[in-house]
Amino acid sequence: MAGLTEPLEGEHRGVAHFDGVATVVTKLLNMVGPDVAFFGQKDAQQALVVRRLVADLDLPVEIDVRPTVREPDGLALSSRNAHLAPAERKRSLALSRALEAARAAYAGGERDAAALTGAARAAMTPFAVEPEYLALVHPETLAPLATVDGEGALLAVAARVGSTRLIDNALLT
Repeated sequence: MAGLTEPLEGEHRGVAHFDGVATVVTKLLNMVGPDVAFFGQKDAQQALVVRRLVADLDLPVEIDVRPTVREPDGLALSSRNAHLAPAERKRSLALSRALEAARAAYAGGERDAAALTGAARAAMTPFAVEPEYLALVHPETLAPLATVDGEGALLAVAARVGSTRLIDNALLT
């Protein structure tokens, strides 16, 4: 799984995090033997690692990645949201606003990675949230992109709001 586990979450949580994910998912898939396993787009890197694992081990299961479920205000649903104090909950919108700003710039024709990530960072500023990472990467390889081409891109962001670490992402296609 070289290449998929080192950037983004791997850089901040350690590559061993995905070793654990791979072990647990492999055991679960082998015990249950499903035809289809569902994963959420919010954990895009994890979903890519699981897809690669399934392909590499020739496991007879389809990995179906479902869209991120969001609160009405745009915050991605997560069990971690329960740890946010009311003021932090409002600040946590920085992540979804960053993704919305990049989507809007992309929809307006912007394809330069620096401009797209710049728009995302600027949208986070009013919330006083500094990202641990905000990266525009290839949606299948996670390689950094300088420009978005016909394959699209994944814009991934992670940040701490108070003591709670949140992640989110958006596909730009």
